[in-house]
Amino acid sequence: MTEDLSQWQQQIAAAKQAGTRRHFAAGEDLLREGEVATQLFFVEKGGLRLWHNADGDDVTVQFFFAGEAVVSFESFYLGEPSLFSITAIESTEVVAVPVAAFRAALQQDPQALAAFTDRICRRFIAYTQYFLNLLEFTPEQRYLRLQAERPDLLTRVPQYELATYLGITPVSLSRIRQRLKKTPPA
Repeated sequence: MTEDLSQWQQQIAAAKQAGTRRHFAAGEDLLREGEVATQLFFVEKGGLRLWHNADGDDVTVQFFFAGEAVVSFESFYLGEPSLFSITAIESTEVVAVPVAAFRAALQQDPQALAAFTDRICRRFIAYTQYFLNLLEFTPEQRYLRLQAERPDLLTRVPQYELATYLGITPVSLSRIRQRLKKTPPA
């Protein structure tokens, strides 16, 4: 695993050489649903969310912070319009690397390709767990799991966006939080 992490870090460093440093204000889109992903983003500072508009309702699928990379993978891989938007949740600095340059770097380095494939597989597993959590757990259980596994999100992510990640309304999130303050879980 350490070797894979080292390969990933080397890949990031090499890829950033072809990139451009950019700043995005909170609420600013890096990619809009329906656009084709032409850049991969390495988060240097701040935070992003990957989300989908489901008939007028936001559905946040993932958050990304410093040291992480994000792209709408389907769009990146297939060259088709993205099903997701990528939006800054706070003042954010990224290194934006053209998809073509990133793909070329992967083709030239089998170890980098293996590290990237490992990252994609881990992301797929995380998404599978996320969707199963939405199906198998109550909103309160999802909140408690998030509280145990990612407490940083509870203070860093705006409550509206946290609610969309949990698959509930902001009002429901507020009620859950109030209920748990009155009667903490056993």
